[in-house]
Amino acid sequence: MNLHYLYGSEKYKTVMKKIILFLLISSFSFAQNANRKFESYKVVKNTLEIKTSDGVYYIKPYSDKIVETTYLPIGENLNSNSHAVVLTPEKVAFKIKQSQNELVFSSNGIKVSVVKSPFKISYLYKNKPLISEKNGYVKRENAAISKEQPKETLEFNLDASEALYGAGARALGMNRRGNRLELYNQADYGYGNHSKKMNFSIPLVMSSKIYAVHFDNGAIGYLDLDSKKDNTLVYETISGRKTYQVIAGDTWADLTSNYTSLTGKQPLVPRWALGNFSSRFGYHTQAEVTKTIDKYIKDEIPVDAIILDLYWFGKTVQGTMGNLDWDKDNFSDPKKMITDLNSKGVKTVLITEPFILTTSSKWQEAVDKKVLATDNPEASGGNPFKYDFYFGNTGLVDVFKPEGKTWFWNIYKDLINQGVGGWWGDLGEPEVFPSAAFTAQGSADEVHNIYGHTWAKMIRDGYNNEFPNVRPFILMRAGYSGSQNYGMIPWSGDVSRSWEGLQSQPEIALQMGMQGMAYMHSDLGGFAGDYFDNELYIRWLQYGVFQPVYRPHAQEDVASEPVYKDIITKAKAKKQIELRYQMLPYNYTLAFENNNKGIPLMRPIFFEEPENQKLLNSCDSYLWGNDFLVTPITKSAVTSTSIYFPKSNNWYDFYTGEKHQAGATETVAVSADNIPIFVRGGAFIPMIKTIQNTTKYSLADFDFHFYYDEKATNSFGKLYNDDGLTSNAYEKGAYEILNFSSTITTKVITLKMNTTVGKSFTSADKNVTLLVHNISAKPTKVIINGVNTDFKMNAATLEIPVVLKKGLDNEIKIQL
Repeated sequence: MNLHYLYGSEKYKTVMKKIILFLLISSFSFAQNANRKFESYKVVKNTLEIKTSDGVYYIKPYSDKIVETTYLPIGENLNSNSHAVVLTPEKVAFKIKQSQNELVFSSNGIKVSVVKSPFKISYLYKNKPLISEKNGYVKRENAAISKEQPKETLEFNLDASEALYGAGARALGMNRRGNRLELYNQADYGYGNHSKKMNFSIPLVMSSKIYAVHFDNGAIGYLDLDSKKDNTLVYETISGRKTYQVIAGDTWADLTSNYTSLTGKQPLVPRWALGNFSSRFGYHTQAEVTKTIDKYIKDEIPVDAIILDLYWFGKTVQGTMGNLDWDKDNFSDPKKMITDLNSKGVKTVLITEPFILTTSSKWQEAVDKKVLATDNPEASGGNPFKYDFYFGNTGLVDVFKPEGKTWFWNIYKDLINQGVGGWWGDLGEPEVFPSAAFTAQGSADEVHNIYGHTWAKMIRDGYNNEFPNVRPFILMRAGYSGSQNYGMIPWSGDVSRSWEGLQSQPEIALQMGMQGMAYMHSDLGGFAGDYFDNELYIRWLQYGVFQPVYRPHAQEDVASEPVYKDIITKAKAKKQIELRYQMLPYNYTLAFENNNKGIPLMRPIFFEEPENQKLLNSCDSYLWGNDFLVTPITKSAVTSTSIYFPKSNNWYDFYTGEKHQAGATETVAVSADNIPIFVRGGAFIPMIKTIQNTTKYSLADFDFHFYYDEKATNSFGKLYNDDGLTSNAYEKGAYEILNFSSTITTKVITLKMNTTVGKSFTSADKNVTLLVHNISAKPTKVIINGVNTDFKMNAATLEIPVVLKKGLDNEIKIQL
C-alpha cells in the first residue's frame, strides 16, 4: 500500500486508525506462559474451573463489575481465606460460549476471554479491553530467593497510555507508573515531598481506564508498575494466595463504590470526629490536659477531643511501653479527668501500641497468658519472641491468636468503661517485626502487612459485641486493603514539619481515598523537627478545613495547638477552626455519602474529567465532596497561582463570589487569610454558626447557601442528619435526609425542599436562612408555597427566611 500517496487524505486517516487498533489489540493479546496448556473446563457453583497442564484456574464473578481469579498450581491446596474481601458473591447471570480456540465467560458487564492456544486470559468490560495476563502465575524455582526478589509472580499486559494509581500511601506523584514498590508497611520518619515506602502498602492497582486489580494476599512483596518500560504489571510475593479481583466501573465514583463493596464500606464516623482535636507528643500530666482544654474554652476556640500520647502510661518515652495503664503519679484520678472533659463536650483519646516491653508492668502477665508472638514453635515449643527496638526490649501481642485478642481487648474494655472515647493505635506496621517471629497465622513476613488491619478488626469486633450502640474512633497509621471496613481512621505518619512535608499531603490523601481509606489525613502543621514557621502552620490549617480529619499534632519543640500560639497566629488559626465547624452539615453529609456509597471525601479532578489527559497526574487542586474546588498553598510567600476550573460547571469564589468560567485555566490572586476555594454553580451548601463543640450541634437553625448559575439549569443536593453517635443509625432508621433541587429558567428560579424521615427518627421544624448567591438584580417577588414572602438583598446575595415544617414539602419561586 502506498501510504505516501494517501498521506493527508481521509483514506489515510482511516488506514492509520486500523493499523493503530491492530497494534493495540496485538499488544493486549500477548500470550501468557507458553508452557501452560488448556485441558478442560467445568462450572461448579457459579465458578468457572479451567484445568491446565500445571494447575487450575477458578474464575468467580462477584457482580457484573467484579470478577475474581485464583490460580492453584498442582500440588497446592486451595486457600479461600481473604483478609480483605467481605462481599458475598451475587448469583450473577453469565454465559459461556466456546469456539475451537476460545472460551468466553461473560455477564452483562465483565467478560473473561480464555484463548486455549497459546493460553491467554483477558478481561473486558462492556466489550472494552481492560487488562490481560501476560505470563500469568510464574514461580522462580531455581532463583536465589530473597525479600527483594520474591519467588512467586503474577504478570499482566498494560496499554502504553494508561496512568496507574494505588499501592497504598506513597509520595511519588499521582501517576505511579514506572515504579517498583515494596509491599511492606514501614514508617518513614520525617519524610518530605517524596516517600517510596510508607505505612500503608495496599496490593491494589487502579488504572486511568477506570478499572482496578486487587491482589488478594496479605504476604509481603512488590508491585511493579511497569518499571522496565515494557508495558508490564507484576505482582510479586513470598508466598500465599494467587488470587486477584478485577473491578470495573462506568465512572471513577462507580469504581471506588464497587471496590468498597468488595472490601467493605467505612462505618459512619461519630460527628465529633469531624471537629477539632487537641493533640501533641505529648501531655505529661492530668493538670496539663485540664489546663489545655480550659484554654480552648476560654479563648472560644472549638475543640471536640484531646489525644493523650504515651505519657499517660509512663513518665519516659523509653522503657514503659506496654504498661497500658495510668501512671497514677501524673494522672492521679483519670476517671474524674475523663468525666470532667466529657462534661465540657470533649472526648478523651488514648494512644496504645502492641509492643509489650520486658520492662513493662504487663510483661509477665503477657508471658504467662501466652499472648505474644513466638520464636520458631517447632524448634522451641514457642517461647515469646524478644527483640530490641527504639523503645526497649520487647515482645509483640499476637492479635491473630484468640488468647491475644481477648487479653488485648480486655484492656480496651476496662478503659472504655472509665469513659475513654476513642483510640490511637500507633506503630502498627508493626514498626519493627523481625522475620524470625511467628504468629498464630504464620511467620512475621506473612502477616506483617495485615497486622494493623487485624488489630483494628479486633477493636471493631469488641465494640460490636460489648458496646454495640457506640461508633468507634480508631486512629491508626498502618493497615491493609479493606481496613476502612473496620472503621480505621488512617493518618500519614511522621511527616516533617516543612513545606516539603505539606506538599505531599494532598497526593497521599487523594490516593488513599481512591483506595477506600477516605479519612487519610496528616498531622496538621507537620510532626517531625523543630522548624518554626507560622506561615507554614496557617497554610496547613487552611488546607485542614477541606480534608477529612482536623488534627494538629507535633513534637513538643513547637506547639501544635493554636491556644499556645502568639496572638496573631492564634486568631488566624481560630478563623480556620471556626470555618471547619460551620462546614459540619456539609462535611457530615460527605461522611454519610462515603459510608453509603464508598465515594471518597477528597477527589482528584480527573474524577470529573476522566478523559482529560492533563489531569491524570494532577493533585494541585482537588474536589472536596462534589461541590468545592480546593487549591492548597504549599509554598511560602505565594501571591498568585494557576487554577484549572473543571468544565462541568462555572465556579464561584467562596470568599468573594467572583465567577470563573467552566473549562478555563486562570491565574488567581492568593490571600494570606485563606487558600483558594471555589463552589460549583448550582450547588447547595448547608452551614451552621460556629459552636464550641459538636455536643452543641443542631439543625434547628441553619444557613442554606444556593449558588445560582444560569447554566446550571437543574441541580440536586442533600443534607444528612442523625444524633451523630449511634452506631448504624441509618440502618436503624434513626435519621433524616433533607433533599434539595433547583430548576432554572430565564425568569424564574424554583427551589424545592423536602425531608425523608427514618422510621425511628423524630424530626422537628427548622428555621432556615436561604442565601441565594450571584443574583445580579433584585427579584420582583419571592413566593413560598404559593404565598408572597419578604426577602432581603445584600450586594449579590438574596436572603430569604424559610420555615421547614416537618413532613411538609416546600417550593420557593424566585421571579427575576
